[in-house]
Parts: sequence; structure tokens; C-alpha cells
Amino acid sequence: MSYDEFYIKSVIRSIPDWPEPGVVFRDVTPVFKDPKAMRMVCDAFIQRYMNTDITHIASIDARGFILGSVVAYQLNLPMILIRKKGKLPGDTLSQEYNLEYGTAAIEMQTDALQPGPEANVLVFDDLIATGGTVMAALSLINKLGGKVHEVAALIDLPDLMGSQKIQDSNVAVFSLLAYEGL
Repeated sequence: MSYDEFYIKSVIRSIPDWPEPGVVFRDVTPVFKDPKAMRMVCDAFIQRYMNTDITHIASIDARGFILGSVVAYQLNLPMILIRKKGKLPGDTLSQEYNLEYGTAAIEMQTDALQPGPEANVLVFDDLIATGGTVMAALSLINKLGGKVHEVAALIDLPDLMGSQKIQDSNVAVFSLLAYEGL
């Protein structure tokens, strides 16, 4: 099935003034309810990464898990979970990042990745906004000795400069869709 950007954009729901006035929230959950849209999105990512030297897929809590797990399964690669602090059992590494009003933290299990040049990780999230969560994920992967191949997302919000921040850290970014304007 061919990827159709217009179809995917027609499925994604735009919710004005949520979670606060002036924000247009891009809700990707309708993509997961639409088998045609879900197949298009996953197939597009699978095609992009099928002949690469990626060794792991790291997915960010929670909607990144959905896309990342399908791609990891299809490419026969291990998946690393990057979760909100306190959600993973065992030994973990934690990384704080800034929010608009305060900080948050994400974690990754210390045995999720073996250090070395062969650890080439694709990082998945559903959406790139300010880039704080992704930058924290990159830091965790680097702490465990992994190299990030690329960051992949369904949606990029370039006006919020997150994808630029990621690229400025010498990590490539790929998204299927971009929404200009807030």
C-alpha cells in the first residue's frame, strides 16, 4: 500500500485550545483506529529502515511504543522502552528534561543496550514538539554507549524547534508529516 500524506492528515484529529488556549493538539490516536492509516504509516517506516544497519529500536512512552513495536517486529529487531520515571523495573538510568513549567524525567533499563560500535539505535516517537523528551532519550542511549542512527516520528511541529534542536546535536530527524504554525 502506498503512503498517502493527504489521507493520513485527514485521519489525524486537530483539537484547538487543548491542553491550553492557543494550542492546536495533533491527536494521532485516530491513526491507530484506522487499519488503512496504520498500515500506511508503518509500511512507510518499514520501507525506510529495512536496508539499514540499525540494531535496535528505542521507543518513547507511550504512543511511540505502538509505532516502534510494529517496526521492530517487521525488521526483526529488539525494542528498547523509554518510559516515564518510575515505570520500569530493575536497574535504570534516568534523565531529566525541561517542560514549560518544571521538569520531567524518563528512564531506560541499564541492560537494554550493550555498549559498542554495533549498537546503532533508531529512536521512535509519535510527535516532535520542543524536542525535550527526545533529547533526554538520546542522552540515555549515549550513556549506555549506543549510537543514534536517526529519530523518527509520525509528526513534526517545526515551529517549536524541537527537530532543529535534535539536528543541531548531529542526529538526523525523519517525520512523515509536518504541521506549520501553532
